[in-house]
Amino acid sequence: MNVYDFDKTIYDGDSTADFYLFALRRHPKIMLLAPSLLAAVTRYYVFKRGSKTQFKQVMYRFLRYCDTERDVSDFWDRNRAKIKRYYLAQQKADDVIISASPEFLLKPICKRLGIAYLIASCVDPQNGAYSGENCHGKEKVRRFYEKFPNAQIEEFYSDSHSDDPLAEIAQKAFLVKGESLSAWST
Repeated sequence: MNVYDFDKTIYDGDSTADFYLFALRRHPKIMLLAPSLLAAVTRYYVFKRGSKTQFKQVMYRFLRYCDTERDVSDFWDRNRAKIKRYYLAQQKADDVIISASPEFLLKPICKRLGIAYLIASCVDPQNGAYSGENCHGKEKVRRFYEKFPNAQIEEFYSDSHSDDPLAEIAQKAFLVKGESLSAWST
């Protein structure tokens, strides 16, 4: 089985950031949350306080102003074309997408693309609350083995060395930059 990160790997961009901007244009009331988001950014990125999960949970509060199911569907109507050509050319039936992005955001595009296996952050689509940890770094490996206890990753693809833990357990790993692939090096 082949395993792929999602953002900047098979999707040209950061789907969460793109969805946030999409939702902000559609629901300007989200701007009311700007002070708390700025405080969370400062706390996490400047003062290195709290976890990434805590930061993202504050960020996802914007979902309170969304009709999330409709907004996500409309978002993918507009952004499906950002799925990279290299991926579409080599896609297999047993591919696994594993991402820190929220499951509610990626599940619809995975369904549209015929991707059966998705492991992503569990975020409540109504209020942004996490159940569990952000699916990032070593947590991706833990979640992969939780879902596929005896599986072997044949090929792994990602744009970021934050995914070194998954690359280390794959038979082959590739770093993705745009549409270009290169052998993983640590």
